[in-house]
Amino acid sequence: MENYNKTSTDFILLGLFPPSGIGLFLYILIVLIFLVALFSNLTVFLLICLDTHLHTPMYFLLSQLSFMDLTYISTIVPKMASNFLFGNKSISFIGCGIQSFFFLTIAGTEGLLLVSMAYDRYVAICFPFHYPIRISRRVCVLMMTGSWIMGSINSCAHTTYALHIPYCRSRAINHFFCDVPAMLTLACMDTWVYEYTVFVSTSLFLLLPFFGIACSYGRVLLAVYHMHSAEGRKKAYSTCSAHLTVVTFYYAPFVYTYLRPRSLRSPAEDKALAVFYTILTLTLNPIIYSLRNKEVTGALRRVTQIICSKKI
Repeated sequence: MENYNKTSTDFILLGLFPPSGIGLFLYILIVLIFLVALFSNLTVFLLICLDTHLHTPMYFLLSQLSFMDLTYISTIVPKMASNFLFGNKSISFIGCGIQSFFFLTIAGTEGLLLVSMAYDRYVAICFPFHYPIRISRRVCVLMMTGSWIMGSINSCAHTTYALHIPYCRSRAINHFFCDVPAMLTLACMDTWVYEYTVFVSTSLFLLLPFFGIACSYGRVLLAVYHMHSAEGRKKAYSTCSAHLTVVTFYYAPFVYTYLRPRSLRSPAEDKALAVFYTILTLTLNPIIYSLRNKEVTGALRRVTQIICSKKI
């Protein structure tokens, strides 16, 4: 390993699975979850694009969520799976930078997108008559553009820093993807200033958005409480609780991982938490936000009928 470190600039990803029967079982499980996430997000994205009934601001935001999740999970899982399957754990210096850039861009952008979606539901339920004015297609595009720009700038700054610091220790990253904080443990310089910027970024892109989402849904639940229809209240409570559960699964592990000082972090715990915000939540998003929705299932029937009739 020492020879390798001296003659190569590649990193080594130690991975998520132990080389045992349990590791193989976990590998198969993760691959199956990945396929479910890929298929469900692709289905939702195509349905919203193809069915004109779903060309509304809410479903535009949902289509962007599905697109992000498709890119997000494809950035991490295929490389992790191929490393375990073929036993080649190396990733090039540039490849590591590219993976880190896309991961951080989409993670930050999705964090901001979830705020936009919460705001959409807040306006729709609390101010239904103002909804067409406050949440127009133009407003949605502006919110999405702003989220992508802010996520990209944040990611570019972190990735550039990670690629320019000197690495003089082992190049074995104890993670299953190029996570910048995990890479910093290999640096041969003091990175306390950067760790402070991680704290600031996590607060801006994760902690504050999570509080914003919680406040939005709190107002929604308050409005729902005053509904006269018991059936409407039950449906709204079910929807809000499901949304908040998924949001918590995404934000809480992220915040807990990135806000802790390096001295309190452990690689095993970081990898276990990362599974939530890189794999599991991305599988739940289309199920909770879209596929439980009657309008989406109706669109699925219509598109299926059109495809079948063309084949006949």
